[in-house]
Parts: sequence; C-alpha cells; structure tokens
Amino acid sequence: MPRTFTVSDSIVIATDASAVYGQISRPSLMGRWSPENLGATVHDEREATVGTVFDGHNKRGPARWTTRCTVTAADPGERFAFRVHAIGMRTPRLRGPIATWEYRFEPVPGGTRVTETWTDDRRSWPDAVANAFDRIATRGHTFAAFQTRNIRTTLRNLKRAMEEPPASH
Repeated sequence: MPRTFTVSDSIVIATDASAVYGQISRPSLMGRWSPENLGATVHDEREATVGTVFDGHNKRGPARWTTRCTVTAADPGERFAFRVHAIGMRTPRLRGPIATWEYRFEPVPGGTRVTETWTDDRRSWPDAVANAFDRIATRGHTFAAFQTRNIRTTLRNLKRAMEEPPASH
C-alpha cells in the first residue's frame, strides 16, 4: 500500500494571525498543545528566523526521544515551518530527512484559520519498510494516520489556550 506523505488540518481561532504566529513560532512552547512534543531547546533563544536550530523533546507512551530541527520559513502572521533532520534518544545523532512541519495563518471572519501540515520526508524508505516501522512506532498505525490525530489534538489545544480569557489574580 503506497504511503500518504502529507496530512493537514485547520481550525479557526478567534484572534489575529500575528498572535497565533507569535506562539507557534516559539518552538519551546509547542509542548503546551501537542500530545507528543514536550517543548524544545532553542539554540539561540531570539525570535525564530529561517535557519534557527532547535531540539524538540518528544514522548510516545514510555518512549522518549529528541529531534534536531531547522526553521525553513518564518513569515510573521503568515507561515512558520521547520524540517526535522536528526533524531536520537537524548542527542539527535542519526541524521537524515525525517519530516517537515508547516503552519499557515489566514485571516478569516472571526479570527485566523490555522493550518498545520506534516510531510513525511523519508522518501528514500521503501513503502513496505516505512509501513512496518510506522506500525511498530505508533502501535498499529501509519504515521499519516497517527499525525492526523496529533494535528487535530494540537489545533484544538492551541485554540482553547488562545481563546481562554486571561486568569484574574
């Protein structure tokens, strides 16, 4: 069965595009919304720009791993993207194309449509090998199906966080 290389989903968040971009473009915050990411260590803590490198800290069940990522698009209020190009337990030592994540921000009536897209960059892997690996790593699913659920969860959590009224003290 051929692989699905790209999946995405969208949600409308009742705020402006620059506010949502300001959150998504800070990789250290992703752990607040993602069901799998625990946040990131950014190698240069300034605002993320094209070329910014960060290590994403992830978990799935008892498994923990770190990925090395590089920002490939940083257009405030419009688009933020990064590619994952190394992976390892504590230190990302195994290098190679893994995935690309992209977030697009579109002003719409009532707020901003946020679209999150995952692309499988493991193009050199034969489909049978990728499917076998994916089903082991995700407990029975392809990465496309697994990431579809993760994206939906991330977007719902982001919406909830962005639309919550500030806590009063």
